[in-house]
Amino acid sequence: MTNKVWFQTGIAIIITLLIIMLVIRVQVVFEPALTVVTTIFVPLLLGGLLYYITEPIQRLLERRGVGRLTSILAVFVIIVLVLTALAMVIVPMVTQQVQNLISRAPAIQNDIQDLFNVILSYRDRLPIDPQQYVQDALDQGSQMLSNLASNAFTILTSTVSILITLILIPFFFFFMLKDHEKFIPSMVSPFSGTTKQFMTEMMYDVDRTLRAFIQGQMLVSFILCIILYIGYAIIGLDYALLLAIFALFMNLIPFIGPWVAFLPAALLAVIQDPILLLWVSGITLIAQQIESNLITPNVMGQTLKLHPLTVITVVLAAGNIAGFIGMLIAIPTYAVVKTIIQNIWRYRTNLRKTMLAEANDAGTE
Repeated sequence: MTNKVWFQTGIAIIITLLIIMLVIRVQVVFEPALTVVTTIFVPLLLGGLLYYITEPIQRLLERRGVGRLTSILAVFVIIVLVLTALAMVIVPMVTQQVQNLISRAPAIQNDIQDLFNVILSYRDRLPIDPQQYVQDALDQGSQMLSNLASNAFTILTSTVSILITLILIPFFFFFMLKDHEKFIPSMVSPFSGTTKQFMTEMMYDVDRTLRAFIQGQMLVSFILCIILYIGYAIIGLDYALLLAIFALFMNLIPFIGPWVAFLPAALLAVIQDPILLLWVSGITLIAQQIESNLITPNVMGQTLKLHPLTVITVVLAAGNIAGFIGMLIAIPTYAVVKTIIQNIWRYRTNLRKTMLAEANDAGTE
């Protein structure tokens, strides 16, 4: 029985849970290490994101004979130029639309109130009580504002933490661009034989998984943002650029993000002109069809091979556990874990086949 996979898996789960329980019991011992990990996690995460986005540029430059340090400098210069161009072109437009939105906020609030009153007039025919939902949302918003006002010290500490993060990101990013080929060999150097080969293959598979998701999802979201902006601008929807930029960030969350991005666009369309809701719905539908049937298959392919139901479940669970950040990192984390498990399973299967072959050879002799 001890050689059965289900028994070994059960024992591994039990041991893992025991280790977690012991770590929780003596967590005071690990607090310094936990503080270090939480300090470098966000800079490391953002540095890795920048690395995967810009690594194709570095690889293209080095293929053309550019040295490593020169290619890194070129990448930093390109980032600065892009940020400068955004600051000169996009930021003024966004600022103007934000100012217009703020100036129209009272009128928009009145329109929303009128719309809400219309909905309330049909309250008895609805399966839910919208007034209760709105009241709960208002109570939560008031609670958040009161907590924000009463936690000035926490805000100051968070500001310092953000500054530290902004300082650390370029350092992580630089060394990732400089020494990324050395990372996996240095990690597997303590191992030897088949274990070293297994660890090497697994880490390269994880790298390919992260590369496929990050580069593909960023490119898909950027293209979708452009499509939505063009569509919103053509129909004359107010705050088209703000809504498109919001959609860009929301589309980083697969399946659920596009629906979240559609809600403010639909609400503003109803307030501006109810007929625009049909146009916004049509543009969103067309953009999603182009994205799902044309852009995503050609950009990302079937590398991740994730079922839509699995994606939705993982994203919702991560959102309940870690909020918006959890929703952003849920799918790449799940894909990495899936890749690791697949490699472990393949390694164990190959090892079992090898042992059986050796046993058969020994029996033949």
